[in-house]
Order: sequence, then C-alpha cells, then structure tokens
Amino acid sequence: MPQRPLSPHMTIYRMTRYSLLSSFANRATGIGLSLGLIVLVYWLTSLARGAHAYVRAQSILASLPLKVLYALLLAAFSYHLIAGIRHLVWDTGRGMERSQSQKSAWLVIGCALVLALALIACALRAREGV
Repeated sequence: MPQRPLSPHMTIYRMTRYSLLSSFANRATGIGLSLGLIVLVYWLTSLARGAHAYVRAQSILASLPLKVLYALLLAAFSYHLIAGIRHLVWDTGRGMERSQSQKSAWLVIGCALVLALALIACALRAREGV
C-alpha cells in the first residue's frame, strides 16, 4: 500500500507563536463552553423538576465557586465570539498577512477582555437589583 502524502499544513505553513496560541485559545474556549453547558442543563432540569428542586439548585448555583465559573465562562464566551468574528473576516481573504494576523490576535484579546468585563459588570449589577 503506497503511503499517502501528509496534509500541506505540515510542510507549507509555519505557525508563529501568536497565531498558534490564539488558535489553541479559541479551541480551548470552545471546549470550556461545551463543558459549561452541564451547568445550564442542571439549572434547566431543576426548573422542570419543580419548586423544591429549583430552590436546592439555586443554593448550589449561587455558591462562590460557581460564581467564579460563571465569570470564566463569560470570559471564554467573549474570546470565542471575537475570535470567531476574526475567522469570518479571514474567510473573506482579508487580514491573512503576518503583520495583520498578529495585530488581529492582539485585537481579539483586547476586545474579548473588554467584552468579558462588561458582561461580568452587567451580571453583577443585575444580581444586585434582584
């Protein structure tokens, strides 16, 4: 059986540090968001099971470790969203040069940080109003 050739990315593309790290972070945040769905499913099933189950779940979901998890999930959502927009721009053929790619990697980090802080502030403000 003849050996099949390797994908071109193995020989043509050289991943620089910033693009490698931003690609890894995008994948990691996607995985993190998928794991965060477990909390959402727990909350929704507690709603469906009735008032007693919801009160019990509410006390668990309001704990400090889960509040930290919510902040991390908001940060992961922010990064994944902004990085996804970056990839949509790349799909148009724009921003593919090395300098543009490096600038957009930093832009993704900055925008994601601002968005995450804004979402966390909104969540804290909404919680205070309850």
